[in-house]
Amino acid sequence: MANPIYLGVVGVGGVGNAFLEQLGKLPNAPQIGLLARSSQSLLAPTPAYSPCIPATNWSDAAATPSLIKASILSPDEIAAYLAAAPGRAILVDNTSDLVLAQAYPVFLKNGVSVVTANKKGFSSDISLWNDIFASANQGNAYVHHQCTVGGTLPVLSTLRDLIATGDEITRIEGVLSGTLSLLLGEFMPAFGTPDVKWSSLVAHAREAGETEPDPRDDLNGLDFARKLTIIARVIGLEISRPDAFPVESLIPTELVSLQFSSEGIAQFMRQLPAYDDRMEIIKEDAREKGKILRYIGSIDVATKTIKVGLQHVEKNSPIANLKGSQIVSIHTKRYSATPLILQGGGGGGEITAMGLMADLLKVIEKLR
Repeated sequence: MANPIYLGVVGVGGVGNAFLEQLGKLPNAPQIGLLARSSQSLLAPTPAYSPCIPATNWSDAAATPSLIKASILSPDEIAAYLAAAPGRAILVDNTSDLVLAQAYPVFLKNGVSVVTANKKGFSSDISLWNDIFASANQGNAYVHHQCTVGGTLPVLSTLRDLIATGDEITRIEGVLSGTLSLLLGEFMPAFGTPDVKWSSLVAHAREAGETEPDPRDDLNGLDFARKLTIIARVIGLEISRPDAFPVESLIPTELVSLQFSSEGIAQFMRQLPAYDDRMEIIKEDAREKGKILRYIGSIDVATKTIKVGLQHVEKNSPIANLKGSQIVSIHTKRYSATPLILQGGGGGGEITAMGLMADLLKVIEKLR
């Protein structure tokens, strides 16, 4: 008889709701023992974990009378609850919460596997990275975080497969931000010269929900740097933190000190048009050289050089023709003449949830 699997699902926003919807359609789906959001938690009664939480939206789940309603639980409390499940347990983290990510070793040491798209646990100080994987070995648990880089693009699994089969990674470059891909693709398309101001593109993308609620979270390049840090660590480079290498911010220096609040966002959007000329100058410089402007990250393995920022590319290159999608070009000893290229859409609630579901199924297969 297969071992019972219980889930603790944390985060019920766009990704979390999409994940629950997909889980509800899964044949022989594992049971949900805990469902938590920022202000409340739902728990199946212990010790039998019966009845379990239905794989549905928060409102419907919360209406189940026999479930335990609790206030906010700490990561340690969540870990203890899942570790006591009458079977193997998996944490599905749909958040970007650093505090929860820092607690992954606690879950793993207690035998609770982790499936997540949260980049912060894998791109913060390298001591946490090392602790996560050491704890997984100690607790005989598993960690799957494919969605931390490239959404559903198989970037991390491909790199691990190349290394495991004896290939040598020499260089990686690409565009790992769908938002910056979209903005630069419209600001300077490979063909044509639309007269669109940078600030107008940022404003439109924000209104359409194509940026983070605070566009500065995209424009500062930190999210991109976190992804590149994870890639570097997967291929064996001990990068201490995402700020250990040059990252070019597209936020004007005069606006960097604005508060990260609703008023700060409003101020940023109001003042950004005053700096459109700077982006125009950068674009014209690329045009005069017959090149296209793109925001790119790269890793040179031999020199251990990593950088993120604006670069000039050829008009006929795959990167020049991007507009909202992501691309990773992998140069190796085997793929020396022609790099291995992974390309496609990377984000969105349903797509990210699909990637989480794929990782979840892999962990379930290992546990059973």
